Parts: sequence; structure tokens; C-alpha cells
Amino acid sequence: MNKNPIVDDYLKEKQHPLTKEIQRVREIILATHEGIEETIKWSSPTFMYKGNIASFFMNAKKHVSLMFHKGALINDKSGLLIGDGKEARTAKFMNTEEIEGRKEDLQNVVLEWIKMQDAL
Repeated sequence: MNKNPIVDDYLKEKQHPLTKEIQRVREIILATHEGIEETIKWSSPTFMYKGNIASFFMNAKKHVSLMFHKGALINDKSGLLIGDGKEARTAKFMNTEEIEGRKEDLQNVVLEWIKMQDAL
């Protein structure tokens, strides 16, 4: 798992009310594929694999909000990604139970991104 200490420090300092849930989503994404990296971009933890995959929307306080920058291009059969923007889609998680219940959906969305990027 490619945990970046810069992201660890950022999350510690931010003291978000859903830090535990954010950390779990982070672990799931990073464990999905060894090529996924993370950093801080746009004042937010961001995941990358041959481009930007997704960033947390840290201003959301009642749920974990993860924006997939090119989510409209991802083949999401689960319905995890919501929104109707030109490019972006969002995954929202209300609590740990929902995160665990949608873990496979989240991993599949990330793997679809990887498959798409590897085909380029």
C-alpha cells in the first residue's frame, strides 16, 4: 500500500469529523492496486494512476465525499458514482457500514479506471 506520509500529516492536522471513515476509504483504494499513489492536490487528498483518479471533498462534514475527476468515463455498473456533470462523478458514504457494504463497488470503479488508463 502506497500511503504517503504527507497525506497522513494532512489528515491529522485537518481533524475532520469523519477522519476514521476517510482513512478507511483511503485504505480500500490504495489496497486495490499497487500502482495507485496519493498526494495532496487542490487542498485535498488525491489518488492517482496514470492521471488523477479521485479527490476527497473535505468540506463535506456529514458524509465522505469522493469526487472522481473523469467519473463520467468510468464503466460503473454498481451505481456508486452519482451526478450528471460533463466529467466528474461523486461517491458518497454516510458511515463505516456503508463504506464496508460498498467496498467491492469502490474497488471495481477504481479497477475500471485502471483498465481504461492501461488501454490508452
